[in-house]
Amino acid sequence: MEDDEQDLTRKQRREQARLQRRELELALTASAKRRARLTQLGIVVAIVAAIIVAIVLATGGSSTKGIPKTTKQVSETVAEVTSLVGGIPQSGNAIGNPQAKVTLAYFGDLQCPVCKAFTLGALPSLIQRQVRGGQLRIEYRAMETATHEPETFRTEQLAALAAGKQNRMWYYLELFYHEQGEENTGYVTESYLQNLAQQVPGLNLPNWTAARSDSQLASSITIDQQMANNAGFTGTPSFLIGKTGGAMQKFQAGSVTDATPYESAVAKLLKA
Repeated sequence: MEDDEQDLTRKQRREQARLQRRELELALTASAKRRARLTQLGIVVAIVAAIIVAIVLATGGSSTKGIPKTTKQVSETVAEVTSLVGGIPQSGNAIGNPQAKVTLAYFGDLQCPVCKAFTLGALPSLIQRQVRGGQLRIEYRAMETATHEPETFRTEQLAALAAGKQNRMWYYLELFYHEQGEENTGYVTESYLQNLAQQVPGLNLPNWTAARSDSQLASSITIDQQMANNAGFTGTPSFLIGKTGGAMQKFQAGSVTDATPYESAVAKLLKA
């Protein structure tokens, strides 16, 4: 009887040891899976962080960009914009010589951060070289993407178009993008729009205010949206390019910060 009890005790110990080993193996397996998931998560976080840094750098994410906080920052921004577009012919939504051989239609949303990346990235070189040089004219056309409230989109676009009635739209556009706030924060208020207008050199404010109610300007926003839909555009910025007065084709540059693809496309059309 005593031997049977000892054999039973040994069997129990072996079974207990087996169960403990099994529990340990399961715990180690679970731990390994957790480490793998954490490693994958770490890689994803690193990639996301790198993308965020790239966007910040591309959009000029320094203390001097975004909504100015001081009078000095406002003055610096106005000076930068004036240096870029000052002295270039403007008419309505277009900048550049009306007789320029090539036209680029730039479809944008004023609250779109990628449009800001283009406007502060590739666009200045295009303006300084080919627009100021007389070979290219650029039209700005409205396409709602980043602005989530249609009425806000319409209001901000009308504010820019109203400046265009005085041939100052591109000052307003550039100032808006330079002073663009954080997306989805509701920064586009009447005060914000008025403040931009006050910064535009030579803008007659009473006339600008009156022009914001112009029904023709409101109709142009609808036309721009229809053009974007017809072209199959799904995001901003998007582009059409072609000989001025002729057929326009979709253009995909592959970059919003490098002007080279845009300049090459213009040069190709000039040679055609």
